[in-house]
Amino acid sequence: QVQLVESGGGLVQPGGSLRLSCAASGFTFSTYAMSWYRQPPGKERELVATITSAGRSINYAESVKGRFTISRDNAKNTVALQMNSLKPEDTAVYYCKAVRTAVGDNYWGQGTQVTVSS
Repeated sequence: QVQLVESGGGLVQPGGSLRLSCAASGFTFSTYAMSWYRQPPGKERELVATITSAGRSINYAESVKGRFTISRDNAKNTVALQMNSLKPEDTAVYYCKAVRTAVGDNYWGQGTQVTVSS
């Protein structure tokens, strides 16, 4: 049974930091690229960051470059998103996604709420 379980969300003041984590099970984690997406209130889901299976390539949305850092630990089957200098516009439900394009697989987590407000 495939599972992606996000954690680490919460309420933080502008300028603060949060670290999201996604724990994976039920598939060969080290062969999947991992991404973080977010869905702000009333808006469509958008890609935040992606890291390839071995971690050799990383990409970020322009809106988070220099503030967010994606990382993965293939020994622990986890992917993390370190979020610094948070802004109110970062408020969203954050989801992790596993993708293996070669076999057409993709899996989503259930999401974790991040609220940036004073």
